[in-house]
Amino acid sequence: MKVSELNLPKPAIEFLHQIGYGELYPTQEDSVKAGILEGKSLLVSAPTASGKTLIAMLAMINHLFKKKGKIVYLNPLRALSAEKFSEFRKLESVDFGRKIRIQISTGELDNTDKNLEKNDIIVLTNEKMDSLIRHGAEWIDDISLVIVDEVHLLGDQDRGPTLEIILTKLKLMQQKPQILALSATVTNAAEISSWIGCDLVENNWRPVPLWEGVYDGGIVRMQNGEKFEVETSMRGPSVDLGIDSIKNGGQTILFAETRARSVTLAGKAADVISKNLNEHEKNELNKISQEILNLNEQTELVKNLATLVKKGVAFHHAGLNQKCRETVESEFRNGKIKLLASTPTLAAGVNLPARRVIISNINRYDAKIGVNKPISVLEYKQLCGRAGRPQYDKFGEAIIIGNSNSDDLLDYYVNGTPEPILSKLTDDRALRTHVLSLISSSPGIKKDEMLNFFAETLAGSQIRKPTIKFKIQITLDYLELEDLIKEKGGRFVATEFGKKTSMLYIDPLTAVSFRKSLQKISKHKNHTFGFLHLITNCEDFFPKFSLRNKDYQTIGTLLENNLSELIELISEYECSRSLLAMHAWINESSEIFLSDNLGIESGDMHRMAETCDWLVYSLYELAKLESRADILDELNVLRQRISYGIKEELIDLVKIRGIGRIRSRILYKNGIKNLQDLSKIPIKDLAKIDKIGSTLAENIKDQLQKVS
Repeated sequence: MKVSELNLPKPAIEFLHQIGYGELYPTQEDSVKAGILEGKSLLVSAPTASGKTLIAMLAMINHLFKKKGKIVYLNPLRALSAEKFSEFRKLESVDFGRKIRIQISTGELDNTDKNLEKNDIIVLTNEKMDSLIRHGAEWIDDISLVIVDEVHLLGDQDRGPTLEIILTKLKLMQQKPQILALSATVTNAAEISSWIGCDLVENNWRPVPLWEGVYDGGIVRMQNGEKFEVETSMRGPSVDLGIDSIKNGGQTILFAETRARSVTLAGKAADVISKNLNEHEKNELNKISQEILNLNEQTELVKNLATLVKKGVAFHHAGLNQKCRETVESEFRNGKIKLLASTPTLAAGVNLPARRVIISNINRYDAKIGVNKPISVLEYKQLCGRAGRPQYDKFGEAIIIGNSNSDDLLDYYVNGTPEPILSKLTDDRALRTHVLSLISSSPGIKKDEMLNFFAETLAGSQIRKPTIKFKIQITLDYLELEDLIKEKGGRFVATEFGKKTSMLYIDPLTAVSFRKSLQKISKHKNHTFGFLHLITNCEDFFPKFSLRNKDYQTIGTLLENNLSELIELISEYECSRSLLAMHAWINESSEIFLSDNLGIESGDMHRMAETCDWLVYSLYELAKLESRADILDELNVLRQRISYGIKEELIDLVKIRGIGRIRSRILYKNGIKNLQDLSKIPIKDLAKIDKIGSTLAENIKDQLQKVS
């Protein structure tokens, strides 16, 4: 079907042609025939790169021409949400007869929330949507189209329950919005679509055919029976397979089981790939390498990445900061980086296809049970989905590295069927969070009404009713015991403490531990180190890093030096490396120090600081509820120190935009200790200070005039 044949207004057809769409892919055509432009709710189950984003865009365009309701696009990941937001902003150029506004909101403490109702298209993470529903955002009732991406993550232990609750609430809405659910290929798609109340569009077509196989002893066996030999070396089979593809003009992603392994594999491939680069490519890569060094603190990780990029190779994992990850992603997408060694998180992230994908190990470390275990067939298929670059490759290849077990790997993974999506909503943490949310947003709810709601969830259709009833009763008992809810006359209401916990979007376990600590805190005393321990030890803190043997002496000294700041006496065994990192961070330790001494990379440090900021805010709000006004100023100061990574003496200076942790310390060393000092110094003298310059100096002075 041609785009020009779609039942859409002329401006829409012209726009689609302008952005490069002339003919629909089979999955897109199937969705049109199934009624996406007639307002039908659909679950589209199809492989990666089969055109699901255009299906979403068609639904949006049709909706914007026909209806006045709001469109919400939901995604599990911030990075993906940002990518889609950028793509959907192109719609602002279409003549809809009115100006279209698009907004994104993904953070728990996002300042854009008040203006969301003014937008036509709102891009949110699942957790953000859940939070907005809890807060009773009035514009939720104006939603008439919801696009829910990555629906197969319903089966994910961490992200699945929230997505399940959102979908349950959406399908129960009075206004019955059109739902477009987008999913990878899953076994029980019919069950999921029936549960949501959607028609199913299922298609296994890919724009680039995918060939899957297993490498064993120098030979690759493909699923169609074909075999081919790969030149072997001391670098190992993963790298040999990557080099083999690159020599034939392809790009390669190596999926490694750990961060360290991804760095090692990239290093092994570098020298060989470098020899296959022409002079122009080497010059371009040298510039990119230098840019990485210029824009980031030069930790060993960053220097290693910059060195490898010169040779056309990179690694990608959560330890890299956002700037490094974005550079790697962009230059791999541009074809300048030929081989990328990554942890599996990339498979669920941004769109980065390669001709050949290599799964170097089918085992993954499971932190919850403390052992390595094989990945699921569904995860394997997700990794495979990155193989094949549309417009560049005639085929994509996904190859598992075997070890005298190629028959088993072919049977189980290559020819296997992905596991069905199963609800994870009855997990203890998920239930206590969402049961409290339901009671908080539905005061006076009866137990039968609660059970009826959960009967509408995916869990309700997959798990025996007595089991759900039993688990909900245990959850209610806990919430009532900890004074988060109360029952009276067979009806449940949330206490003020329970309401606040739900609104803060924290686990009730975290809220309970915070309240108990707030009741123990003595007055007229500094508690900064105690607060950091409380935060880094709670259920919601992430990422948590355990102490290494060499860290025990450091934490012991720190506990001794900060004894007066503790909320209660603790031992080294109740502390984590994350506590050491956060303490170092607010005392202005550099990324190099954190990396070299604590093994904490900048990407992890950023996530820790962001999580810590949210949790200190939550503690601040609970302190108000507990009438602990005496500690509010200290918590407010701590939040600012966490946000900027600074000592308390710099807080006044960082109020000025453009002055962060580095510049504020430089100014302080030059005798400028507050805004008053900053306003007194002549602009020409300010400009001479290291890392300031004339442009920033003028900007600072402009801001000071507005403040005064």
